Amino acid sequence: MATITKNTKDARVQLGSTPWGNFTALPYKVETNSSGAVVGSDTTAAVGLGDKVRVGLLPAGFRFVDSEVIVSDAWTALVTANLGFEYVDGVDDTDVPQDADYFGAALVLNAVGRLRNATTNAPLVLQKEAWLILTTAGAANASASVTDIVVFGINEGVK
Repeated sequence: MATITKNTKDARVQLGSTPWGNFTALPYKVETNSSGAVVGSDTTAAVGLGDKVRVGLLPAGFRFVDSEVIVSDAWTALVTANLGFEYVDGVDDTDVPQDADYFGAALVLNAVGRLRNATTNAPLVLQKEAWLILTTAGAANASASVTDIVVFGINEGVK
């Protein structure tokens, strides 16, 4: 039986916010009022079926490692969503294409719970700023809800 050792000359120690790495948790919150509209958004209309909610900005140079969606107050029955990203400038990147369900597809928002990223997407590094987007499916929202999203990663900077 062989013993195989991976070459570690390019490996870096990841120790918090030191010169050797910067593991980060980026928190976002989507809260809707009793009519189903996103609190603090640019509209008072309820989130409709198929609507895209720009939750917040993801910084350029950020390497996605994992994510978690925490639904502490459920959305209306049947509401599900995809969670992904799209570039702020609207121009796709051939090396790191926009992905509307990078962090999850058909996430159940109509029940309280913690939803861990279960996709098989490889980690990637954004080369430019992107929106974290939540695209609804299943039904329109007509109730108050609270959903926290945490994106975990490493700030590597733009290369």
